[in-house]
Amino acid sequence: MTDVLPLLHADWPAPAHVHAVMTTRAGGVSQSPWASLNLGTHVGDDPAHVTENRQRLQGVLRATAFCETPQWLNQVHGIAVVEAEHHADRRSFWVPDADAVTTTQKELPCVVMTADCLPVFFCDSRGHRVAVAHAGWRGLCDGVLEATLKTFNHPADVMAWLGPAIGPEKFEVGGEVRDAFVQQDEAAAAAFAPGTNQGRWLADIYALAHRRLQRAGIKSVHGGGFCTVTDSARFFSYRRDGRTGRMAAVIWRSEP
Repeated sequence: MTDVLPLLHADWPAPAHVHAVMTTRAGGVSQSPWASLNLGTHVGDDPAHVTENRQRLQGVLRATAFCETPQWLNQVHGIAVVEAEHHADRRSFWVPDADAVTTTQKELPCVVMTADCLPVFFCDSRGHRVAVAHAGWRGLCDGVLEATLKTFNHPADVMAWLGPAIGPEKFEVGGEVRDAFVQQDEAAAAAFAPGTNQGRWLADIYALAHRRLQRAGIKSVHGGGFCTVTDSARFFSYRRDGRTGRMAAVIWRSEP
């Protein structure tokens, strides 16, 4: 068993006791097409392999900060946000239907899984509350980021980091997607460029998220610039591969 997994660390000015990381596809035991650190239980992978992969992640978290069992979600492309619960205080298999999770408790990892959708990390300037949201285009348009931000007291005191997602040159969508964003905010049109086929558009999910976060009051937005589709060595991508694994976006607080 590997002692250290390849992790991406959020590059943002969060307090030192706030930890935000992304797993990559490397470091696990799953076989193709889920090779190798697939953390999703719902994608057809061998359950024993997923269990081992999750144990490897848990081992890294415990070695880093004595973390509790992570709060996993059953993601439904909605806008529900839940408070994470310590393992001792909840049923062992309590996995709520939600697309964002938050906590003020220490050593309690909050997790969302992605494979093209956008993971967005949140924390306030004191590191008192942390959160992470899963934002596909539908959840982003419906307001999952704004719903997550409502769990904080003062939006202007919150910072965000945008993790790996599908890049703007690969995210081709139909006109109905563009219309849904532009109907809410005309300036969102700047995040869309004509696609290769008539009636299709290339969407910049990073620009769309950045715009919505700023409109919601967040002044400190970081990250972006990845592409899960083109970077096949590091990232799973549903758009690229169809049957594939899931990465985890994990955030937690340690002792200040």
